[in-house]
Amino acid sequence: MSTTEHSAPLIGIPVRLSDGDAPGADQRIVEANRIFDDVVELIRAAGAEPVLIHPSADGNSLESQLSGCRGIVVPGGGDVDPALYGADPEHPSLYDVNPAQDVLDIAVVRYALANRLPYLGICRGMQLLNVLRGGTLHIDLPETSVAHNPVDGEEWTVHDATLTADSAVAEVFGTERIPVSSGHHQAVDRVGEGLRVTARADDGCVEAIEAYPAPGASESTAWTVGVQWHPEAFVPSPELRLPLFRALLQQVHDEPLEGVRA
Repeated sequence: MSTTEHSAPLIGIPVRLSDGDAPGADQRIVEANRIFDDVVELIRAAGAEPVLIHPSADGNSLESQLSGCRGIVVPGGGDVDPALYGADPEHPSLYDVNPAQDVLDIAVVRYALANRLPYLGICRGMQLLNVLRGGTLHIDLPETSVAHNPVDGEEWTVHDATLTADSAVAEVFGTERIPVSSGHHQAVDRVGEGLRVTARADDGCVEAIEAYPAPGASESTAWTVGVQWHPEAFVPSPELRLPLFRALLQQVHDEPLEGVRA
């Protein structure tokens, strides 16, 4: 699929593989599938065309699906397999650990990094970026003064995040403090190589990470941002939904499409 066939740049987004329609499905899976659709619509609203990336099948490889993409978004979903970062695979807090989803999402993240494509990771998408760079996760956050996981049937919990002054996220929002919507029980612990923390909640929880060029690197680093919050949520403000997606698209428009690597 060529970008010349579309008036809008193509943004790859890996599909969610867990079945939210199955009898007795975990409500969190149902919600993850619903907000996936919201993310797809925000990609369109920002001026791009989403390309839904599926596991390789029927000769349609991941590389062929991704070949025309100018950027990548990896959305939220179930927990990353703890084996990928050396944690307890039997921890009682885990939910929807899906090896097939890990394989798909990891391949897409690696493609973005290898080809220096602008990348936005949301919640799970941020955590996977950190794990692939050798970082670890808090497998289950302790209770603090800041609620990160909604309770009593609430869809989201809202709290403030402080953004680092010289960061991409601070540039996107034009401020160093914003309210964000959260729905997670895990978060970045040890930060992966080549990444830096650029936002935190008031309890210290990592809310954003970004890639930075390694000293002496011969190649530039693409705009690579992970946020722990869910920008697709309509709370705390609809105006906060689009800026990250528009920023991703701005990077796409600023960078020519070069030869890609699998």
